[in-house]
Amino acid sequence: MSFDFIPSDFWQGGSMWVTQIFVVVLFALLADFVQRRLLRRLAKRLEKTRNLWDDAVIESMRKPLSLLIWVLGISFAARIAGAHAETDFYSTIEPLREVMVIVALTWFAMRFIKQAESNIATMGETKGKPVDVTTMSAIAKLLRLSVSITAGLVMMQTMGFNISGILAFGGVGGIAVGFAARDLLANFFGGLMIYLDRPFSVGDWVRSPDREIEGTIERIGWRLTIIRTFDKRPLYVPNSIFANIAVENPSRMTNRRIYETFGIRYADIGQMSAITADVETMLKAHEAIDATQTLMVNFVACSPSSVDFFVYTFTKTTVWVDFHVIKQDILLKIAEIIEQHNAEIAFPTSTVHLPDGVAMANMAGMKIEPG
Repeated sequence: MSFDFIPSDFWQGGSMWVTQIFVVVLFALLADFVQRRLLRRLAKRLEKTRNLWDDAVIESMRKPLSLLIWVLGISFAARIAGAHAETDFYSTIEPLREVMVIVALTWFAMRFIKQAESNIATMGETKGKPVDVTTMSAIAKLLRLSVSITAGLVMMQTMGFNISGILAFGGVGGIAVGFAARDLLANFFGGLMIYLDRPFSVGDWVRSPDREIEGTIERIGWRLTIIRTFDKRPLYVPNSIFANIAVENPSRMTNRRIYETFGIRYADIGQMSAITADVETMLKAHEAIDATQTLMVNFVACSPSSVDFFVYTFTKTTVWVDFHVIKQDILLKIAEIIEQHNAEIAFPTSTVHLPDGVAMANMAGMKIEPG
């Protein structure tokens, strides 16, 4: 291998600055080792405090600080080499160093935003006050986007690009991009409207009467929303769809409704008033029924095979599984009340009336003879 690019005095009289470079690299190695130990000990102490922000800072700066130490150490070593070598090597290293410093700071900011987001969610669960995950995720994404754009512009300025020209070109090019990526922009602004209006959040059960969309919100992105259907299949819905359809959010119900109709025999119609009164009393006394909401038990119809009354009430819980347990208990108690009044729940029946003088005879031969 040829080393013609290295001056001859490097090997003859340059041993001193080679030693200096070695010392700089060794110092960077020691500094990285020391900062890791110090940050580890400091993190253990700060874990005992209630303030979660200091934990986020310490956790976020570990790796970016190591990168920053090595960037500065290598750039300082390059400066020593450039001072003794007749090359413009350092002129190339200097802008690269500045770019790497920006990268380290950007990395720290990104890690801090992510760590702060996680700590805020943990703090909300600890205090029993769940944080709005959708809003927090939107703010975190906007912060990360702002940091990325700012870092990119600063890097370009550092590398000698004209930012004014780039911004002017971006304004003109934005029009062309807008026409070429209309669907992408529609989904982006659809996601923005979801974050602002908050018709649903991560974890909500949603459904649309306009489309075959029903399931639990798993993730809300800038382009699409992931819904996990009840058969556990992922459903990817572009955000622009939600601007044109109606969406129900059963997760935000204040109560669940029990609305059932019961029919008793026509022979038991005299017991109707007593049955409906007892059912209403039972519902008002039931611990799972919200008596502050509408509660109705009324005789409503004379059907072909029954006389009907309906029950209209609301449960306190909105949990789907618990609701069905309560509903089962209510239905069984209504059946018991009907039985207590010596009445029966009706089912479709037909009554055949035979005229006088007609009798059934000789069933074996299936003959009907006049009396």
